[in-house]
Amino acid sequence: MLVQLVIGAILLPFILVFIYAGVHEYKRYKSEGRATYGLVYDEKTGTTHVGGLADESESFKPTEFDPGGYNDAESTTKADNDKA
Repeated sequence: MLVQLVIGAILLPFILVFIYAGVHEYKRYKSEGRATYGLVYDEKTGTTHVGGLADESESFKPTEFDPGGYNDAESTTKADNDKA
């Protein structure tokens, strides 16, 4: 009986989070309609995350990413400070 209680205590938070996420997504679906999710690129930080996409936008494709084209904000600030 103790083993089943321990297993239940370990699994319960995961089950609750899964149910909460499902209810939250269902409410969003009812109010906003179908959503498209994809990889979104944040130019300010140079990172990606999964998020909702607007109807007219495309998802970020890592295979098409050119790291040489990324302008790192920290390195440019440091370079600008060195010039001054």
